[in-house]
Amino acid sequence: MPDEPVTFLSDDESWKLLSSAALGRLVTSIAGEPEIFPVNYVVQDRTVLFRTAEGAKLFLAVTNSPVAFEADDHNAVEGWSVIVKGHAQVLRTDAEILKAEQAQLRPWVATLKLHYVRVIPSEITGRRFLFGPEPDRAETFA
Repeated sequence: MPDEPVTFLSDDESWKLLSSAALGRLVTSIAGEPEIFPVNYVVQDRTVLFRTAEGAKLFLAVTNSPVAFEADDHNAVEGWSVIVKGHAQVLRTDAEILKAEQAQLRPWVATLKLHYVRVIPSEITGRRFLFGPEPDRAETFA
């Protein structure tokens, strides 16, 4: 319903919103500890594509760890959040890299990001939020 404070989104709506943003967070675990990495990204064929340099993000992708990816946006009236769960895969073949290069994904930070990583989804969930005042407790629990 349009006036509900939280609306669950369809897969199509979630992918559309995810495609509209450029900054998200890769979430994974290293030695049982949660790790979050901000990355700029694009959506390509219902996957999340980002570039990275050598380091922890690449290591996690090489080990094909389960990952989550989250992006969101908001204004004064409403907001949204989309979460993709799946696994990360480093692109290795010429065909995979050529396809990724067609996405025109450029690093934001002036560093070399030689590796493309694709998050292959097993699940996507999205929510839209309508902002407003907190409901009156007396009316809510009456």
